[in-house]
Amino acid sequence: MNSFARVVAAVVLAGAVTAPGAAAASPADPLDASGVVVDGREPPKVRAQSWVVADADTGEVLAAKGAHERLRPASTLKTLTAVTLLPRLNLDDRYRVQWEDAHTVGSAVGIVPGSRYTIDELFYGMLLPSGNDAAQALASAAGGKRKTVRAMNQQAIALGAVDTTAVNPTGLDAKQQFSSAFDLAIFARAGLTDRDFRRYVSTVSTSFPAQEPKRDKRRDTYMIYNQNPLLLEGYRGALGVKTGYTTLAGRTYVGAVRRGGRTLIVTLMGLVDPTDTSAERLFTWGFAHADDVNPVGSLDADDSSPVATNVVSSAPAPQAAGVSAPLNDDSSALGRSLWVALAVGLVGGGWWLQRRRT
Repeated sequence: MNSFARVVAAVVLAGAVTAPGAAAASPADPLDASGVVVDGREPPKVRAQSWVVADADTGEVLAAKGAHERLRPASTLKTLTAVTLLPRLNLDDRYRVQWEDAHTVGSAVGIVPGSRYTIDELFYGMLLPSGNDAAQALASAAGGKRKTVRAMNQQAIALGAVDTTAVNPTGLDAKQQFSSAFDLAIFARAGLTDRDFRRYVSTVSTSFPAQEPKRDKRRDTYMIYNQNPLLLEGYRGALGVKTGYTTLAGRTYVGAVRRGGRTLIVTLMGLVDPTDTSAERLFTWGFAHADDVNPVGSLDADDSSPVATNVVSSAPAPQAAGVSAPLNDDSSALGRSLWVALAVGLVGGGWWLQRRRT
């Protein structure tokens, strides 16, 4: 090998070793895998881009698929909104709705500008029919959207939910607003420790006040309903929590079920199959095999993830129409391409110089 060839080989080798973003052959955290990760009985097939089954009491992740993929959360992000604002607001306080609150786009509970609602009523309005107007009103009551979003991001970091970036309190599609199935499980687990959060998410239906009358008359009400399918269908032990849908996110889901002294959380993002059947399959598997599998991770930020011994599949999940791709730049592939291009250029330059000499 002549000196020029040795230089080229060294450059290519350096590129292979030090290419920016180069990934290891296997992830240090098994939950970073894109396929199904489980140590024990294989879970049922669920057509979703990512999902997690976790024990709410211990924080153990029993199985997962693409747990840390950063995807658009849709209205499941309202779990973080609730966890953030419940300690900051007095449920008995009354808030007078502003025009911009009532005219937030998307799903709405129907609050009316100028009318007053208790904070308690607004939480029902946000978490049952997924009212974006109620979510915005709660943010306004807490000091405004900007202050609320800042608090949401601080709350996510405090809980160890590092895949999440909140841009608004509603979950509406927004540039740079992402979460993960893992983080949504963290928010659900944190929320379930709060009795008011549990009360809201497990309520099937309740009456909601209509426009405040101008005179001293009785205020009309109308019924609002929870959108969690397992709760509505009477699935045994269902605690509700939150569903979501947007064009870019597709269907998303956060649910909890308690049976035999154990509470399991299931989160799903980028759903292709029906929400209820997908959630039921994972809950049924979880309660049947929770004692037969070894945990593959933990929702607790200070716990180190154990090594999974059985990665069932590394194939990517089917992607629902309109579901955004994960926020992952393939920097390693780009780095390798740049090094190859550099090597080719050096080889070509050496060949040209050799021709000039001859």
